Amino acid sequence: MTSALAGLRVLDMSGPLGNYCGKLFGDLGADVILIEPPGGTQLRSEPPFIHDRADIESSLAFAYANTSKRSLTLDLEDQGDRATFLRLATTADLVIETFSPGTLGSLGLDYTALMSTNKRLVLTSITPFGQTGPYAQYQADDLVGLAMGGLLYLGGYPDTPPITTYGNQAYAAANLCGAVASMIAVLAAEQTGTGEHVDVSMQEAVVMALETAAQFYDLEGAIKKRWGGKQRHAGTGVFPCKDGYIYFMAGGVGGNRFWRLSCDWFEEEGVPGSAQFRDERWFTHEFLSTDEAKTIFHDVFVPYAANFTMEELYRKGQDKHVPIAPVSTPADLLKNPQLQHREFFVEMKHFLLPESFLAPGAPYALSRTPWRMSRPAPRLGEHNAEILEELGMASQPRPTRRAVGATR
Repeated sequence: MTSALAGLRVLDMSGPLGNYCGKLFGDLGADVILIEPPGGTQLRSEPPFIHDRADIESSLAFAYANTSKRSLTLDLEDQGDRATFLRLATTADLVIETFSPGTLGSLGLDYTALMSTNKRLVLTSITPFGQTGPYAQYQADDLVGLAMGGLLYLGGYPDTPPITTYGNQAYAAANLCGAVASMIAVLAAEQTGTGEHVDVSMQEAVVMALETAAQFYDLEGAIKKRWGGKQRHAGTGVFPCKDGYIYFMAGGVGGNRFWRLSCDWFEEEGVPGSAQFRDERWFTHEFLSTDEAKTIFHDVFVPYAANFTMEELYRKGQDKHVPIAPVSTPADLLKNPQLQHREFFVEMKHFLLPESFLAPGAPYALSRTPWRMSRPAPRLGEHNAEILEELGMASQPRPTRRAVGATR
């Protein structure tokens, strides 16, 4: 089958803010060349590491975010290597970079310079706060991105400081927004013959993930806060069960249909103490929001839920048309029948491991042009000779010192 992006060339000169963006293009068939400084891109230094080696070839974070790419090492402080990059840019459709604003300009590689060599080229810059504004030159990691985008405020428990989510979610948001915007710009360039500069802000990408925070204030006059799994209203929150936790949404809005359906369920099951949930006060927003209501519901529902597994409660909720979902652990996801049916987890390879291992695949399926990991993440400079030969240039020894961009 034909790959969706076959024939497209992407130069990925990014770090954590852009490597996954490049992977999305590579796994759909684009020729993605990872442009690395002599010491390697920053993500090569990120844990977890294979066998706790903690070297540039053993990062699993790098291995996952850089499948289907080739690696070329260039010292962009070196005039000859800059000339090589510009020559390579004439063959490319997209460049992804995550340098601080102005860095490429100081090297003579800004958008104007790139456009002069390739009018159709799209340059995507993914930075913490964008190319302009009072924060443009500020540095920020994932935690700062979550904080400045407002999402950190919603994470954690009501009686603790904010707690970050796992897995560099601010980086992920920036990468995904960067990929979508880049693809749109590449399509536009094919239609018009002229590329453009795509300016992606991690902060703005995180703001987009605040879900219903604005609507809560608009409709209820309430500032959405962190709940940490506790009941926001009686019957809505995370509750323990026989083998873990479930999220249950029986209440939340006075008199809504889920509360009535939950009452029907409990009565059919003969849940002790549940008859009181038919009382008029349980159909008011004011009472459901009280600590008294939350305590009563907890004391009635939790002993009942303790008799059932997450799967059993999920099935009961489905049968009764009440929103309920298991709180899955990573191990649960590997066994999830829906994910197994769609073959979401795929095998990855790494030269340090004798056997392949499972990793998340793509959250979409294309019927005619499916995605695939065409090759494992590259070793540092693995394709230097190959790429230079394609350009008609002899392979040159690479400097060993860390160059500009080594911490990008």
